[in-house]
Amino acid sequence: MSEFKDKVVVITGGSGVLGKALAAAMIQQHAKVAIIGRNKAKADAVAKEITKEGGTALGVAADVLDIQSLRTAHEVIKRELGSVDILVNGAGGNHPDGTTSKNFFFEEDVENADVRTFFDLDPAGVKYVFDLNFQGTFLPTQVFAKDMIGKKGCSIINISSTSAGTPLTKIPAYSGAKAAISNFTQWMAVHFAKAGIRVNAIAPGFFLTEQNRTLLTTAEGQLTERGQSIITHTPLGRFGDPDDLKGTLLWLCSESSRFVTGIVVNVDGGFNAYTGV
Repeated sequence: MSEFKDKVVVITGGSGVLGKALAAAMIQQHAKVAIIGRNKAKADAVAKEITKEGGTALGVAADVLDIQSLRTAHEVIKRELGSVDILVNGAGGNHPDGTTSKNFFFEEDVENADVRTFFDLDPAGVKYVFDLNFQGTFLPTQVFAKDMIGKKGCSIINISSTSAGTPLTKIPAYSGAKAAISNFTQWMAVHFAKAGIRVNAIAPGFFLTEQNRTLLTTAEGQLTERGQSIITHTPLGRFGDPDDLKGTLLWLCSESSRFVTGIVVNVDGGFNAYTGV
């Protein structure tokens, strides 16, 4: 029988493409999964889909930037599923107002209204990206990790990014926010070590999601210039499949990694290992 049987797993951002795959991985291991999203209908739909062959999943509405809504969600989860054993901080994302139009800045771009340069980035957009990614990990951890005190086999899994180590062009806010997640993962791993709570992170490479599909592929399914550049710089030569994250999640949450805490695991097809030369 799976060591995850009847463990309660909370996944924020669980109604997204990657979150759904992680939730499904835990259901397959007989865990009880709470899928948190701002849209309860979407969370419910994912819960229904991943349990069509059996298992227990619950869609719960909450905003990861609203601690009161998280506390309310926590009450629902404890009542319906029990005390939380594993937290996956999967909520995150980027915003156009924190993104430049070009990889490089050219002097003439200053006078071009059609180009969003570094100087045109909206502070509110940049703040939104940092809040969603960092605060959206910090606040759920404050709420749900308390259940892990005094228990064995508890883990927190944060979602960093391949852009956390070496920042990608165009997305300074997102890259910086994910770098903060990697750093925060290490901080929490040390802070919670004496309580027996392990904290690690997964850094996905390039996966096609609702947020980036139109940036990486055309309506006809062909690669955009940026999409082609990514594939060229990914030694395994493809985008990630959501199922590619499952093994890493299960390993980091299992007794197989009981002496592992404070690491960030790249699941990126070799992207971070390749200089392009």
